[in-house]
Amino acid sequence: MPQDGDSSVVLLYFVAAFAVIVPAVVGPLLAYGPGRRLAGGRLVALTRESVAGLVTTLGRPATALAFVLFWAALIVAVFWPVGLLVHSLENVVDWPVLLWITDRRNPGFEDFNWLYTALGDRDPLKIVVVVSAVFFAALWRRRFWIPLGAILVSFPLEQYVQAILSGMVNRGHPPTGLGSYPSGGIARIVMTFGAIALFTALTWQLSRRWHVVLGTVVLVLATYEGYSRIYVQKHWLTDVVSGLIFGPALFLGYAVAVCVLAGRYPRQAPPERAAAEAPADGSAEDADVPVAATAP
Repeated sequence: MPQDGDSSVVLLYFVAAFAVIVPAVVGPLLAYGPGRRLAGGRLVALTRESVAGLVTTLGRPATALAFVLFWAALIVAVFWPVGLLVHSLENVVDWPVLLWITDRRNPGFEDFNWLYTALGDRDPLKIVVVVSAVFFAALWRRRFWIPLGAILVSFPLEQYVQAILSGMVNRGHPPTGLGSYPSGGIARIVMTFGAIALFTALTWQLSRRWHVVLGTVVLVLATYEGYSRIYVQKHWLTDVVSGLIFGPALFLGYAVAVCVLAGRYPRQAPPERAAAEAPADGSAEDADVPVAATAP
């Protein structure tokens, strides 16, 4: 018969498994359920109309910049009070979880989690960001500046928004780590690999099914990153939960801005803009579609 301590250690392995299985199942369910209903809702329609008006007035680059700045400010306004709330839960939630895990960690499994959690660190992700930006810039040819600029900006966007929130909440970090609110490691994974998934979908015009697959992979990576940061005690539990909401929320606004810049959102450009952007020679080439997407 296993002892109570052994059962607790096994429970940590089950939680690790759930950190992979749950997002792998929930991701597609959300995409085909609430996500589809939300996409056809009134709020999304109003957003589309507003963005279309801004594109007509300001053009796509200015609209994309204005939208991402507005979204970043909105994220700060929403997650500031959330941070104050989770800070108030430190003694009730975070310390009990930290102490419970401290007594039950397995050295071998801890080594694995230290290895995995490094995926969300700044240095390795800087390399991923630069390489992916150059790769997609080469594929987009004449419009290379869109993936080059958009992918490169994803890193400082997350870093500075998270730093602003961390400074405003100023809740400190666990005595065993330096992670603060909200979890930047999770958000960096969402922004970096989300940007790669987004440009993969834009470059090769993938079906909705592949969009869901790519999004689910990013969600799994981020969720297990959260588990690993709790296991190695770099973050409070509430920092991780907040990061799992903060990262996708920030990425949503970034993705809309990128699609605006690339001419994929709104789908139907205003007639006057469409006429202005049409090729002078009357060719069928779409000025808003990357070359790699139109290649046979």
